[in-house]
Parts: sequence; C-alpha cells; structure tokens
Amino acid sequence: MSVRPYRDIDRRKSRQISVGNVLVGGDAPITVQTMTNTLTADAKATIAQIQACADAGADIVRVSCPDEASTAAMPEIVKASPVPIVADIHFHYKRAIEAAEAGAACLRINPGNIGSADRVREVVKAAKDHGCSIRVGVNAGSLEKHLLEKYGEPCPEAMVESALDHLRILEDNDFFETKISVKASDVFLAVAAYQGLADACDYPLHLGITEAGGFRIGSVKSSIGMGMLLWSGIGDTIRVSLSSDPVDEVKVGFDILKSLNLRHRGVNVISCPSCARQQFDVIKTVEVLEQRLAHITTPMTLSVIGCVVNGPGEARETDIGFTGGGKGTHQVYIAGLPHHRLKDDKIVDHLVSLVEEKAAEIERELATEKKAIAVPPAAS
Repeated sequence: MSVRPYRDIDRRKSRQISVGNVLVGGDAPITVQTMTNTLTADAKATIAQIQACADAGADIVRVSCPDEASTAAMPEIVKASPVPIVADIHFHYKRAIEAAEAGAACLRINPGNIGSADRVREVVKAAKDHGCSIRVGVNAGSLEKHLLEKYGEPCPEAMVESALDHLRILEDNDFFETKISVKASDVFLAVAAYQGLADACDYPLHLGITEAGGFRIGSVKSSIGMGMLLWSGIGDTIRVSLSSDPVDEVKVGFDILKSLNLRHRGVNVISCPSCARQQFDVIKTVEVLEQRLAHITTPMTLSVIGCVVNGPGEARETDIGFTGGGKGTHQVYIAGLPHHRLKDDKIVDHLVSLVEEKAAEIERELATEKKAIAVPPAAS
C-alpha cells in the first residue's frame, strides 16, 4: 500500500527496446531526448551541440540526415557522442542504410514512405545487421493522402491507423525493436492519438507535442499535453519541441518529469512568487540561485520562501530550506529542522555552498551503497 496513493502513477505496460545502451519502455526510466539544429554535415558544430545537450541531461539525441553529406559525417559524430544517436530519415532509404552503417543507434523513419517492399527490406536488414532500433514517427502535418481522404482531416483515428500500418510493415519483415510517436501541434489531437495508440499496441511510445512554438508557449503546451499522458501512465521517452536552444528542450523535459516524480536530476527549487510580505528579493535570489546551481546533477530539494507564512512548512519537506525573517535576518533549515540564521548579504553564496555540500554528501552515501552491493559479505 502506497503511503501517498494520490502521487502514484501506474505506467502502461510496454515491451522494452534498446537505443544503443539506453533502454526504452518496460520498467526503464522515462528518457529525455532532443534534436540538434546544426547542419549535420558540420560534424564539429553538431558534436558540440550534442555534448551540451548531454551535459544538460539528454539521454538520447537525434540528428537529421537529409543528404549524403550528413550521413558521411555520422561516423565521426557517433564516435564522439556521449549518448546514443538517432538518425532522422525522410523518404530516402539509402540515407537510412548509410546511417545504420555509420553507427546510429536508432533510425527515425516511416517504412510506408520510403518506396517499394524491397527497399523496406533493405532498411530493416541494415537495422538488424547494425543493432539499430527504429522509431515510427507519425505527424499530423504529414499524414498519408489516403488517410486524409478517408477521414477528411487529421484526427486521432487517422494517426493511429497510420502508426499501425507502418508497424505492420516492420512486423511483416520480422522487426520488433520499434518505438512509436503520433505527434501533433494541437494538444487535444496529440493526447487523443496517444491514448488510442496506447490501447492499440504494446510498443514503447515516444511522446511529443510537435511544433509547439517558442520557449514560453512551447513549454506550456508540452507540459499540458505530455503531462496529461505521463500522469495517466502513458509514455516511455519524451522530446519537448521548442523553437529554442535544444538544451532548453532537455531542461524543460526534465522539469516535466520531475514535477510528476518520474525522474530526478539536479536541484528542485521550490520558491514563492513573492508579495509584500517578502523579507528579501525572492525573484532575483531564485534567478541567480538557479544559474549558480545548474552544475549540480544530484537530485535534491531547496525551498526559498519570502516569509514565515509558508516558509517553515515548505522547509519541513525539503533537504535545505530558507525562509525570510525580519530585520534582514533569515532562517536556514537543514533536513526540515531550523539550523542557523543568515544575514541579507550572504544569501546566495551561503545557499550555494550548502547545496554543494549536501550534494557531495548524497553522492558519498550513494557510492558507499553501491560499493556495499557490489561486494557481498564473506561467507562465515
């Protein structure tokens, strides 16, 4: 029996596949993906962007392969990448074969769009030979003509049918290392399509609200759409699509998962919006703290509250708490208990130091636990 059943999420049971050394589906953690926006043929720029995304926490990164110059750069990119690479292919089956041969961990391709059955067989053979999984990626903006004629417009039923048609082609070629997406820029359409697909198959699902917009509106739409699905247990890997830096996509993706208690990475800062009761500049303090703590990857919580109305209560639930007090003197909490007081001019530096010390302590404890598991006790 769960202590807090209202927080429980019962994940949909899906089969598990591998994207390089990253597991997707089954009981594997929900992974965060993004996509580079550099010219793939520019290997140096692409590798630099992949590294930045990996540093932000990306588990998987996708690169577009529209031409031979792109697939020619793939061996160098794959070799340098700290995370598995997905090759994004549209229409040209040879690019898929080249990407598989170059070391891509996954091919994003719709088998129904790449030509004859012989071409599909060649792509599937390349994927099998080189250990690639495949993502079937259905998009409301590029549905097949016969489905638009059948349904009259992009709708959940059309998107699910498209996905199942593509899956059937792969299954007919004895290929099952597949994950699927049914993305739309319309939140309602995307959510309904994913709900239908979740009921129709047991493949792992790649979630996304495609072409969601710029950083602010795109983050909101993605949070609403993917949040609804994840909360109901649907989704095995996610990509937040923003007209912004790919690193932003990774950060927002992790924030969505952290909000639902599905993944934990870095410092979760709990802060108030501030009001006339605040005893220090909450907004500026939090802004600087988030920048100064961006390097911390250890999961932990920090509450920063402007006054004593909610401050002590929030501090009880966080690793480190900070509550504004009168006359420029504030209260610091450690593990939920009052610990010491702090003056105005030392707030940020002091809190950063406390978080860094706590992160180091947590990492030492984890290392000790891992060592104890790895070395079983000697037999008596």
